Amino acid sequence: MKYTDKWWSYPAESESGRTIIVTGRDCIDEYRESGRYNYRIDVVWAYNQLPDGMPEDGDARLMEEVTDALLDAFKKDRVAVVTGIYTGDGKRDWVMYTKNLAIFSKVFNKALEDLPTVPFVIDAEEDAGWEEYLHMRSETYVPDEEG
Repeated sequence: MKYTDKWWSYPAESESGRTIIVTGRDCIDEYRESGRYNYRIDVVWAYNQLPDGMPEDGDARLMEEVTDALLDAFKKDRVAVVTGIYTGDGKRDWVMYTKNLAIFSKVFNKALEDLPTVPFVIDAEEDAGWEEYLHMRSETYVPDEEG
């Protein structure tokens, strides 16, 4: 699988009317079409929010460290691909697709072992059709200047 690191961002609105920054990954059809990444993992961190629903600076920095650690880990071990990151309304949600839940768990924990403990809520479900990704993309996709 070819590893890509193209993303788009879009300011969406939560059910409560607050802004949520949706960051979606582009150019990952090879993963989706392989038929191997059938499980969606949602990793959610409910953080102490500022009045606008965004994270405080310290949490925002740690979120970026978590994101970098996960992207690095899954670049090396292609057991999963991060497809979307949602931030706002008091939570950060990393969305990933994996082909193996047990190996995903090991790689995920190893990637974050040197970072402070974060109160994640992790949910996994079958989504062989990548319904969440396709919905997010259809609602928020913004092509870059290169197309």
